[in-house]
Amino acid sequence: MIRATTTGSFAKTVGFLENLTPQKMFSNLDRYGQRGVDALSRATPKESGETADSWGYKILNTPGRCSIIWFNTHEKNGVNVAVILQYGHGTGTGGYVDGRDYINPAMRPIFDQILENVWRQVTNG
Repeated sequence: MIRATTTGSFAKTVGFLENLTPQKMFSNLDRYGQRGVDALSRATPKESGETADSWGYKILNTPGRCSIIWFNTHEKNGVNVAVILQYGHGTGTGGYVDGRDYINPAMRPIFDQILENVWRQVTNG
């Protein structure tokens, strides 16, 4: 027969596990959603400013997962302008306009902040 005994409290363990709940770990997503919108707006190439002003976000909560979805609503002729600025597009005369990677550099600091915040909550409570 094997017997194990313990003394003391499980308060630290329970506290650690409580901090892993999605409600606590992801409680600041609205703040990061807005920071992402601000960063994308600043980084978006501006001609009229309409694309830069058309960023938004929504929080998606599903069992076991929380997500921030950033989107841009500016379309021209059924094409999302933010996407063609990022990836490039053909012209009506047979030419091609190269894309400019402005989304990834703008969002990298936001992703790093989210990671740091979640890690801090998990490790420090």
